[in-house]
Amino acid sequence: MILEKIDSKLIELAKQSDIDCQALYNEIDEICLYNSNRILSAFIENQVSYSDFSDINGYGNYDAGRDKLEKIFADVLGCEDALVRPQIMSGTNALYLTLSALLKHGDTMISLSGAPYDSLQEMIGISGNSSQSLKAHGVKYEQIELINDDFDDQTIIERLKRNDVKLVEIQRSRGYSHRLSLSIKKIERIIKEIRKVNQNVIIMVDNCYGELVEKKEPGHIGADVVVGSLMKNLGGGIAPTGGYVAGRKDLIQDVAERLTAPGIGKDLGANFNLNNSFFKGIFMAPNAVKGALKTAIFSAYMLEKLGYANISPRYNEPRTDIIQTLELKTVDNLVRFTQGIQDCSPIDSFVRVLPAPMPGYPYDEVMAAGSFTQGSTIELSADAPVIEPYTLYMQGGLTFEYGKLSILLALSSMQENNER
Repeated sequence: MILEKIDSKLIELAKQSDIDCQALYNEIDEICLYNSNRILSAFIENQVSYSDFSDINGYGNYDAGRDKLEKIFADVLGCEDALVRPQIMSGTNALYLTLSALLKHGDTMISLSGAPYDSLQEMIGISGNSSQSLKAHGVKYEQIELINDDFDDQTIIERLKRNDVKLVEIQRSRGYSHRLSLSIKKIERIIKEIRKVNQNVIIMVDNCYGELVEKKEPGHIGADVVVGSLMKNLGGGIAPTGGYVAGRKDLIQDVAERLTAPGIGKDLGANFNLNNSFFKGIFMAPNAVKGALKTAIFSAYMLEKLGYANISPRYNEPRTDIIQTLELKTVDNLVRFTQGIQDCSPIDSFVRVLPAPMPGYPYDEVMAAGSFTQGSTIELSADAPVIEPYTLYMQGGLTFEYGKLSILLALSSMQENNER
């Protein structure tokens, strides 16, 4: 039994965390109820029926369930329209699909949140030499760095006054950087500032890891395009693949035509018998996000009380995504903690996590991912580049109870190693 392997002092500290974090947990419960109300209302308004779960194969003509699903995603994300498809295999795929649909030779895009995720840099052409990168197709790329974890409003506004930028991109989550993730409040402020000087630039938000963490989504605050993966929050731990692009109707049509073909757009696309999973995934998503957030708060609390100072967000700080970073000081701590997460995973608990190269990343990585769906980061997972300061990036936890057990075992594994 897992609890029998955990040091009694950690058990007592965990009990104290339940007391100290109760107000934070109550706030998360309230947001979960708010977002559950929005999603359930969207199901009812769109008259979802059992017949909408039908397997539509081949070309995928006349899939009423797919159409309703995309209306629900659009409603939830505060957008006019949405494209939600199993043919979109990941967040990176969704981002590349969107950018390659909206940007043509000679267009300029600017990242307003500094350098993007490591895995997106080759896609853009910042690194690597792919003939399919945006840069290889003549798209110009610029980036504006954040200042103190916030947008550089003055530089952004002055640059956009020139009216020669087609698209600006905002990465809501931190990726492998040490900055804070960007809240809806901050994103809303910069969108309002942009619109004062430039009405035409497309504002795109990479929403990965942030869905349903707050009461608003980027579409509610003026974003033109919102992009994400069903392997993360909105899949609810149920969707086995898929991604979404939501936004202005004309832009979604462009993206759909890039996915299928001009003249076809959203009208075709087999559902691979996944409509049921996609509907159920977004239905359960608020609760899955709730579990992930409570797991993150618990992790931060435990490590802070054990003397680890560089934890972000700190347990009592506001959150805008499900990412939790834990600076663990040494390679041994990093590896042992990650091994503990894997040891307490429902799938592949017997796998031994060790540092290893990973495609798309410049350093050796450690990764714990014993999930029911491969790569599902709404399920509890943890990964890190094996470089100083040995910061682990953790996310997910379908239920708080499972998350708590995993964190306790990971801490026990790390402490046991330090006591030798």
